[in-house]
Amino acid sequence: MASDDALLVVDVSGTVLEWTQEAETAFGRAASEAVGRPAWELLPAAAGPDTENLWSRTGGAEAEGLLLRQLVRPDGSRAWGVYRAASGEVDDPLGKALLRALFTMSPIGMQVVDPDLRILRVNTAAGGIRGVPADRLVGRRLDEAFRVTSPEATTAMVRGVLDTGEPAIGRIVGATPPTDQDREHLYEVSVFPLLDPDGQALGVASAVVDVTEREQALSRTRIINAVREHVGRTLEMDTTCMDLVRVLVPAFADEAEVHLLDPVIRGDEPPSAPVPPDVPLRRMGFASVERPPSAEDPDLGPLRFPAAWSQSLTDLQPHLIVHRPAPAPGPPRAHSAIITPLTLRDGVLGTLSLHRSTGRAVFEQKDLDLALDLAARIALHIDNARRYTREHTIALTLQRHLLPQSPPVRAALVTAHFHRPGAVGGGWFDVIPLSGARVAFTVGRVSGEGIQATTAMGQIRTAIHTLSSLDLECDELLARLNDTVARLAAERSALDLGHTDEELTAGCVYGIYDPLSLSCTIALAGNPPPLFARPGGATAVPEFPQAPSLGTATDGAVFASTRFDLDEGSVIGLHTDTFLPPQDRRTGARTEEVQQVLADTGRSLDAMCEEAVRKAAPEGHGTDAILLLVRAHALEADRVAERDLPADPSAVATARAWARRQLADWGLDELTFGTELIVSELATNAIRYGKPPLELRLINGPTLTCEVRDSSLVAPHLRQAQTTDEGGRGLFICAELAQRWGARFTSEGKTIWTEQEMPPSTPSAQV
Repeated sequence: MASDDALLVVDVSGTVLEWTQEAETAFGRAASEAVGRPAWELLPAAAGPDTENLWSRTGGAEAEGLLLRQLVRPDGSRAWGVYRAASGEVDDPLGKALLRALFTMSPIGMQVVDPDLRILRVNTAAGGIRGVPADRLVGRRLDEAFRVTSPEATTAMVRGVLDTGEPAIGRIVGATPPTDQDREHLYEVSVFPLLDPDGQALGVASAVVDVTEREQALSRTRIINAVREHVGRTLEMDTTCMDLVRVLVPAFADEAEVHLLDPVIRGDEPPSAPVPPDVPLRRMGFASVERPPSAEDPDLGPLRFPAAWSQSLTDLQPHLIVHRPAPAPGPPRAHSAIITPLTLRDGVLGTLSLHRSTGRAVFEQKDLDLALDLAARIALHIDNARRYTREHTIALTLQRHLLPQSPPVRAALVTAHFHRPGAVGGGWFDVIPLSGARVAFTVGRVSGEGIQATTAMGQIRTAIHTLSSLDLECDELLARLNDTVARLAAERSALDLGHTDEELTAGCVYGIYDPLSLSCTIALAGNPPPLFARPGGATAVPEFPQAPSLGTATDGAVFASTRFDLDEGSVIGLHTDTFLPPQDRRTGARTEEVQQVLADTGRSLDAMCEEAVRKAAPEGHGTDAILLLVRAHALEADRVAERDLPADPSAVATARAWARRQLADWGLDELTFGTELIVSELATNAIRYGKPPLELRLINGPTLTCEVRDSSLVAPHLRQAQTTDEGGRGLFICAELAQRWGARFTSEGKTIWTEQEMPPSTPSAQV
């Protein structure tokens, strides 16, 4: 707008730049007298500050028949022109009353800013909100007048309103007023464009309300909700503490720490107050806006009085520390701190420490109340984690005692294993020597978690040992084991354990390796099939019929076994369903990689096991994962001697003589007497009660095994013969002379066997 029609022209501070002849006539002052002086000193309406403010500081507003509008001077600078208002423009008493009320009585801070972001006018409330007199704000740039936290963002918001003509409603702006420099205030700011009749932007008007208390209350509510959502999702103590401090920084504090007493971290019962000064206090959670957690930060060690931490653990009271100007304990330039104990019932768990630094409001009583609320919540989560840690430690200790410390070493079967204990599932693995130089091996996992899963695993492993001693076939053993697990599940369901109603089930793979025939038999129940590799690199896996998990199989379920021949040096890998990730069951990529590792005959079995674990990368650190590798070898031919037995009583003497000569060849003369008696009794029983064909076999291993095989399925019975009985002492004599004895049945008949200890002076072969 041109200045040709203006009575006078003033700059942004109200100083007269131009004074026309019409102004001389209207106001009775010459131009030489008016130019350079403040306009409100020259105009007749300057009877009071309200009138002066009204005309001189509002774009497009009117006063006493005058209008103030922005204009551009010939040199390109911006100024304000004072015009005589037309009659229709000033006849608005309601508008004038509203404008006067907004700038004199409204509790909402109002201000008018020109396009150069200089303040033209403020109302009384605006100065009070900012803590700055109104006359000190007029004429200053917006970013200079107010100590806003983010001046660039605030300036960009105002310029955006000027450029687009779209208002900005309800924006939250932080600032530090001169009257309260220790803390940041929060203001709700709404900015509106001021447009002339032609739509040109004359400036902006803003409404400002101090909402510090409201926003702080909302912030506290958001913090509590965030703690509810993000803290306590796991039962891992360190994760719980770290989740808490991440929620609190920077939303509530500049630095947060959680320190726990050493017994609590171990899962022990928390001590009662006052805590002894020699109890270590260890940091379990830390977050800061200024410095990352350092692995080199030491534990606090013994508590030193009268530190805030030790005081809090002694009196169990929260401590609010505000230092002016000295810093509180914590990060550099910290001005306030809250130290609150973490307690539950009568136990002391540790402390929660919060610090604020320069640039934020000091902690106050409402913050202390929030810290107490947070401490109560986190204490419950930490105690749950402590109880879990204790139970987990007991379960792992029990599991270590229930599992074999080292599987037996057999020359015909070399083993290596990997076991990652976990909270979920009681996994087991075992290698069990059987009669006839055979070896059984098994891997499995019980459903559930904690002590219940571990004790169930111990019961199932004991049952496997017991059933293995009966020399059962693999499928029959799993069928009986299924009945055992079902009985254990029924017993457990009758107990009130305070846990979920998850049924007791177990996955299991059970196999038997015979080094005499280089054959293997395997049966599965709810467990992945074993991995398999021959020395030549072949990795084809035989087909293994799958049966339901133990404890879930019904009466009609069939447990089937698969028998296959092995090559010298073949490797079998038995594993739980948690060893390979679930997605691999669809793709099979990692399974193929692990099988290729098993086919590398140049590795030791231990190195092969380590590489297989690396390839499989078992996931889920809270779950048991087991891999058992077995490498098959044939038993040396010179350690086995066998011959046919004619179904003739006279063959007994021949059998004794043959056994005597064989023991002499092996250098086992000390066992000759007992072995002859055993051979005599077993051969006599086979000839008398068995069915041809008959066979006698001796195996020189860690024990001396004597076996007699026939085609009858009649089981032998050990009798306690009376002193007057003339017979019935054969098996009794064998049981007394042998370390172990038993019978195993096949579809072709039965085998009666005995095992004798080797003489101490004889280096026994490990089979």
